[in-house]
Amino acid sequence: MDDSADTRQRLSERIDQKQQTIRSYLGRERPRRNRLSNISIVGSALAAMLTAGPAVGGTGFTESVRGIFSLDDDSIVWRFLCLAAVILSVAAALATNFANSRALGEKVSAAETANAQLEGLQLSLNFGNLAVDEALKLYQQAVAQVAFVDEVRTG
Repeated sequence: MDDSADTRQRLSERIDQKQQTIRSYLGRERPRRNRLSNISIVGSALAAMLTAGPAVGGTGFTESVRGIFSLDDDSIVWRFLCLAAVILSVAAALATNFANSRALGEKVSAAETANAQLEGLQLSLNFGNLAVDEALKLYQQAVAQVAFVDEVRTG
C-alpha cells in the first residue's frame, strides 16, 4: 500500500471519524447503562428493606408503623409494604433484563476498548512508527469489535 503522507493523513482522518462516532455512542450508552444498573441495585435493596421490617419485627413492627402514621388497621401497613416491595422488585428485574437483553455492559466495554486501541493507533500513525499497511489492519481489527456502533450521519 502507498505509504505517502496523503494516505497516512486519510487513514488518520478515518480513525478520528470513528473515534468521534464511538465517543458519541459512549456518551449515549454509558448513562443508560449506569441508570439501568442503579435502578436494579437500588430497587432490589429497597425491596429487601421493605420486607425486612415485618420479617424481623413481626407484628410489633407493623403496629409501630400503624401508630406512627395513625392508620386504622395494621393490615394497611402490610399491604403497602408488600405492594411497594413488588413494584421495586419488578422495576429492578426489568432494568436488569433491559440491560442484559441488549448486552449493554459488554457493548460499552467493547466500545471503550476499541476507542483506546484507536487512540494508540492514531499516535503510532502520527509519529510514523507504523507502516500504513499495518495501521490499516489494526484499524480494521479495532472497528470490527464495534460493528454495532452506527456511523454519524450528517445532512
